[in-house]
Amino acid sequence: MSERSLSAATWSGPLLARASCPLMTTPNELRRQKVAEALLRRGFLQLSPPEQCDTLIDFRRVLAIAKESSDSYQAALPFPHIVIDDFLPEDGFRQVLEGLPQLEDGKIEWGNLDSQLPDGRPAQRLKYHLHNVLFMKPAVRQLIAEMNSGPFTLLLEQLTGIHPLVSDPHLQGGGVHLVKPGGSLRIHADFNKHPAFRFDRRLNLLLYMNPGWQESYGGDLELWAKDMSRCEKRVAPIANRCVIVSRPPSRPRLPGGYGPQIDCALLLHATPSSGR
Repeated sequence: MSERSLSAATWSGPLLARASCPLMTTPNELRRQKVAEALLRRGFLQLSPPEQCDTLIDFRRVLAIAKESSDSYQAALPFPHIVIDDFLPEDGFRQVLEGLPQLEDGKIEWGNLDSQLPDGRPAQRLKYHLHNVLFMKPAVRQLIAEMNSGPFTLLLEQLTGIHPLVSDPHLQGGGVHLVKPGGSLRIHADFNKHPAFRFDRRLNLLLYMNPGWQESYGGDLELWAKDMSRCEKRVAPIANRCVIVSRPPSRPRLPGGYGPQIDCALLLHATPSSGR
């Protein structure tokens, strides 16, 4: 199995306000802000995206899924989530797959945070990440830009009931992730606050890019009960499968010692007082 056929997921967002922006605190200011937010969301949701649009994401289809699945998403156990297969149209998926960065490319500055549990077992091993879009090819940059766009953020608000959501142009925790054969990412809870902006982390979006994925590789995403007593759902990281999961709390897990994965990951945030 080649490095190109690894599993991939993407999560990101570019609409963060500066941390120094003054907050609206008077009743009239808060009322105007809420009205503006409601009009913005309603305006997008009432207008259908154009039929012909030169995008990788089929916004008309995904918007329809968001509207139809909002109730089931918010009622899902062990916490709100949805799995969308064939997320990108076939041609768009092919473009992103062919443009995925390669670990052996010496020009790319991959990050790696191998770590161990107190008993010496690996908590994270052979897992690499790429946050800098300047090292990504055009199709991958375009996908991340579309998922970080205003229309897509509003679409996610419709699905999740969390608003307003803000995306992260720095892709902290997002971008392209790659796990080499034999790598692992054990049960964990992700960071709760954006390290710079201090917004609450509220959503994870993963888009897997693993053609030819086999069950024997292991590496399923595992959604655990909130008390960590059991795994309640497993999701195989098959090609072109999108998983959206609300936080807090999410408990994704990749069992150790199994096959390779590569994914593009997107994280969305909200102000501490936002959403459900």
